[in-house]
Amino acid sequence: MTAEQMKERLEKHYPQSTIEVFDLTGTQDHWEVFVESTVFAGMTRIQQHQNVMACFGPELKTGEVHALSIKTKIKS
Repeated sequence: MTAEQMKERLEKHYPQSTIEVFDLTGTQDHWEVFVESTVFAGMTRIQQHQNVMACFGPELKTGEVHALSIKTKIKS
């Protein structure tokens, strides 16, 4: 999965949000994502991160995405 593919998927789940994707190792399997979205309003930080992880469920299960560091923020 490429950084662009990850960003496109996040943009589908979180329209009108600020999204950044970083390949931490250059191997396209260790990622850091930042999502600032109004969708997170009313969610705990854990719920926000679970919500983002759900976007990549199949890839996390197969190991295509081996590591995913998540940073979230509620967009005001």
